[in-house]
Amino acid sequence: MVFLTAIISLCGLLLFSTTAAAALDPAERIVWRKTPITLELGVGQERMVHFPGPVSVGIPGALQHRLRIQSSGGTVYWLAQQAFPPTRILVRSLDDGLVYLLDVAAAPEGGNAAPMEISLPRQLSPATHDERATAPETQGYVSLTRFAAQQLYAPQRLQTPLPGVVRVPVPDAPVPLVRGGAIVSTPLASWRSGHRFVTMVQLSNTSPEAQELQAEALRGAWLAATFQHHRLLPAGDEADHTVVYLISDRPFSRVF
Repeated sequence: MVFLTAIISLCGLLLFSTTAAAALDPAERIVWRKTPITLELGVGQERMVHFPGPVSVGIPGALQHRLRIQSSGGTVYWLAQQAFPPTRILVRSLDDGLVYLLDVAAAPEGGNAAPMEISLPRQLSPATHDERATAPETQGYVSLTRFAAQQLYAPQRLQTPLPGVVRVPVPDAPVPLVRGGAIVSTPLASWRSGHRFVTMVQLSNTSPEAQELQAEALRGAWLAATFQHHRLLPAGDEADHTVVYLISDRPFSRVF
């Protein structure tokens, strides 16, 4: 009986020690130095990751049903519902657009449940960080076009801001953008990045004939023009409209 009592007491002590160790699990502190951060998860164990400020997380399509992510301010809660191999996930700061790279993996057993705290290098003091965040920055053609397309087609949770990009007013009345008269062009939205502008314009076919879209048919001095689709089906068809993304060095209304 004494021996059995000793075993029970020992088991209780081990259980208490394990629980206490989990409760007192110290946070894993990492300084962001542009090197991808490894985040290990255990299936069914939620893990918190703290960032210097509010962030948005882009979940790859392959993980949509394997990983649940919830974000509150600068804290992101990760819960793996199924095991998955190391996968690169981008986390973007909502304050200045800084991107953190995380290599996330989940295992059926084990995993690390300790909170993780990600901080910026000391040389990035709040003052320096604010100066960098407010410094003017001009995005490239591809970045601006991709950004505009995200605003129209991507789910809100996948829409990510670009540093220095601000929305600017644009006329919402139809304009004679495409030569020929068969296509109605209606500006939808416009953004500015430094000395560049990107404007999203809807093109609608009003004729009974299909229309091929070519940049040469556009009026105005554009630095770049990207069509979402290059062919419009006859008016009344579901595919009788599309969008063109226009890059310019002046506001949209001044390019004509």
